[in-house]
Amino acid sequence: MKETSNKPKPNRPGPRRGGPRRPDGRNAETSKASRAPATGLAARQLAVVLIAAVMSERRALDEALTMSLASRSFTGMEPRDRAFARLIAATVLRRHGELNAIVSSFIDKPLPQNQGRLNAILLSAAAQLLLLGTAPHAAISQAVDQCRLDRDAGRFDKLTNAVLRRVADQGPTMLAQLDAAALNIPGWLLQRWQRTYGDVAAKEIALASLREAPLDLSVKTAEAAQKLDGLQLPTGSVRLAGHGRIEDLPGYDDGDWWVQDAAAALPARLLGEIANRDVADLCAAPGGKTAELAAAGAHVTSVDVSQRRLKRVDVNLERLKLEATLVTADVATWAPGRTFDAVLLDAPCTATGTIRRHPDILHLKRDDDIAALAAIQAGLIDNAANLVKPGGTLVYCVCSLQPEEGIDQVTRFLSAHTDFRRAPLAEGEAAIAADWITPDGDLRTLPTHLALEKPELSGMDGFYAARLVRNQ
Repeated sequence: MKETSNKPKPNRPGPRRGGPRRPDGRNAETSKASRAPATGLAARQLAVVLIAAVMSERRALDEALTMSLASRSFTGMEPRDRAFARLIAATVLRRHGELNAIVSSFIDKPLPQNQGRLNAILLSAAAQLLLLGTAPHAAISQAVDQCRLDRDAGRFDKLTNAVLRRVADQGPTMLAQLDAAALNIPGWLLQRWQRTYGDVAAKEIALASLREAPLDLSVKTAEAAQKLDGLQLPTGSVRLAGHGRIEDLPGYDDGDWWVQDAAAALPARLLGEIANRDVADLCAAPGGKTAELAAAGAHVTSVDVSQRRLKRVDVNLERLKLEATLVTADVATWAPGRTFDAVLLDAPCTATGTIRRHPDILHLKRDDDIAALAAIQAGLIDNAANLVKPGGTLVYCVCSLQPEEGIDQVTRFLSAHTDFRRAPLAEGEAAIAADWITPDGDLRTLPTHLALEKPELSGMDGFYAARLVRNQ
């Protein structure tokens, strides 16, 4: 945290009526829509561990969650507490710039290096106070307890109490005045979006990326969609706002659906009619596109370099009662000795289009990752071309907003592979809207697309996809 001078000394404000106010003026403590679960210390401790894992150890949030839940400290934690811990951590990662600016403004002197997890504790509590509607007494008292349980942060318990009381009192007003896009999106990334999409669109993309995404499901039947009682999107996905455990939703045990963002469901549909055709799904894990292809009746070969991740695909397919041939191999060199009617390559990328769902990307990705991943993508798509039959279709896609990983990659590919041509998309095809199609006829979705009446139900991941056909 940075030092801020000439600040008044922390005080202990008296009782406040109605709790803190949200930036939109609603009472966060009493609003049923924003009330956080009255869960305990263990959930908050887990949240701090997750924040530190991402910010200090550069581990992915979901990976850190899986590892933490397997440890002795958090074994047997209730699903409700696990969900609350992840919500706190994701909120801190998503709104870190704003939260840090507010908390830092109430700390007069630089804190020492050996502060333990004080920073994560303060940010976690600030997120609860300003964004999650937690009662001030609960957020503050438990943050103080967390300090006392930390060997290095213990001596800052009084500072924690004073700072968080001021956050609860003055923070909502301060939050409403901050530039969320500039503070939360890394400067290098925001500048790249400005160059690619323009200043206005870049800010809209940034703000949309900072909203928590609703849950999207791909369903096998119309009957399954009706059971879910969600919003049926034009693309066919079902969208849910409030939901409990995934496993408790109707149709989970029957294998009626799988979790998949509405944008992520589009690339597989660009292959057209694939029933009884041989299709290769490359870089397939976690398997959403494999499930789509299998549900559409294709004979699917699902390839991924990670055996562990393919095991997850296998488990999902078993629940969904779908079949595919799973192959552990490096897609850049895989040579099965045969070709396919269609090939879908969802290449590894910076994933900057999925920040809504994965806010840890804001802290894990770096500017030079783009060039490094673009080189990998080039090798993958070049080898994928060898797997396409004459007259067959290759769909290349990435969940990135960066042109180097999308349009630039395809432009390079077509100049080097003259036996392929672009097959432009048409408006309405696979329920694709006109403004999702580039001038070249490729798919380009943005987090600002799919604007609905309710902001909390709006948006989609940023995806790029190009459909390429091999000449006869």
